[in-house]
Amino acid sequence: MATLFTRIIGGEIPGRFVWKDEKCVAFMTIAPIRPGHTLVVPREEVDHWVDAPEELAAHLFVTAQKVGRGIEAAFPCTKVGLMCAGLEVPHLHLHLTPIDEIGDMDFGRQDSRAGAEALDAAAERLRAALRAAGHGEFVPEA
Repeated sequence: MATLFTRIIGGEIPGRFVWKDEKCVAFMTIAPIRPGHTLVVPREEVDHWVDAPEELAAHLFVTAQKVGRGIEAAFPCTKVGLMCAGLEVPHLHLHLTPIDEIGDMDFGRQDSRAGAEALDAAAERLRAALRAAGHGEFVPEA
């Protein structure tokens, strides 16, 4: 059975994509800790990050760096935090969150009622920053 993320990647469930390439995608989470909270997800269904082939793991991290730089540009912050927990969906994914303090990575702060307009606006800000950084070939239209 396909994971929730596989269904989003396949278009069965809507997603706010900010990056698409042959190995992974990045999209906005529907319950952001802070505006700009983005997930980097491999197209291949891998449950645990330790089981990811080395080449895929490296690609995910390089993509996370590029998307992270876009987050820094679109959502001014001290750093972009990265977390790979993997308990909520059995499909490897990296959480990228703009942070100014360690508490900004607290999943207890997730906004499960974030409005569609706010999520769409955050996605467009990040897409614009990624295009400005020269990654337009990987940035899908809204």
